[in-house]
Amino acid sequence: MLVECVPNFSEGRDPTRIAALVSAIASVPGSRVLHQTSDPDHNRTVITFAGEAEAVLESSVRVAARAAELIDLNRHSGVHPRLGALDVLPFIPLGPTTLADCAALAHRAGQRIWQELHIPVYFYQSAALRADRTQLEKVRKGEFEGLRASVLTDQSKRPDVGGPALHPTAGAVSVGARDILIAYNVNLATTDLAIAKSIARSIRASSGGFAGVKALGLPLVSRGQVQVSINLTDFKVTPPHVVFAEVSRLAADAGVPVAESELIGLIPSKALAMAFAHNLNLPNFGTESVLENCLSQHSWLK
Repeated sequence: MLVECVPNFSEGRDPTRIAALVSAIASVPGSRVLHQTSDPDHNRTVITFAGEAEAVLESSVRVAARAAELIDLNRHSGVHPRLGALDVLPFIPLGPTTLADCAALAHRAGQRIWQELHIPVYFYQSAALRADRTQLEKVRKGEFEGLRASVLTDQSKRPDVGGPALHPTAGAVSVGARDILIAYNVNLATTDLAIAKSIARSIRASSGGFAGVKALGLPLVSRGQVQVSINLTDFKVTPPHVVFAEVSRLAADAGVPVAESELIGLIPSKALAMAFAHNLNLPNFGTESVLENCLSQHSWLK
């Protein structure tokens, strides 16, 4: 059973700590680290790895332990919302693996993180145990500083596993199961945060924008820019090139140029094919039209 895992950590500035997190994942035979992205303004690192389910599970628990050793949320600051040292731990099905398989794996990981590390856990998306915890942003609302107080007095805020108190330095882990998500940001050449927030509000699904789009406006102080930080939860419905075009249009209307866009983690080849087909008006283009994809189907060429 093949599974991808994309943990998000509340550390994006210290290369030694980040390397230690990568090493913890890679220390399990069968877990392969595929990609890593770190951002100093977000103060956050996203690592993508994959493997057989049992190896991925073991890597997840090991890196949760390492994150708790290295990261103290009382000393952490960054523009991205966060609840835990290991903030988010999603399991994503690959090949014939199902979301139900990943939800079961998420529940096992959550139980181990509490039992072995004494870090409480919230379950979200397809692993959610409560309807009001399906969306990650609702689970994380209040962040570490707010939730560590409210969990003691508000039963509705308490973790699904462990607690009720959060871990004093590592907070809590949000463990989930979901389909492939594209994390995609558009950076604007301005320091006017109101423009980024206005654009984010215009494009996100919860405000009546594009289906499957979540977005925030965030400052990038180190770069003298602002960012429209975007998660595309269903890229087949709303692909990156559609969102980029709309952000660019809205930014131009505000008199602001786009500085660049950036991809966090990996992107499915289908999303690239969709953008290519759109930009060149090739309605029948697909990943099967790519030479390397065709060659990879023949074992004698591998």
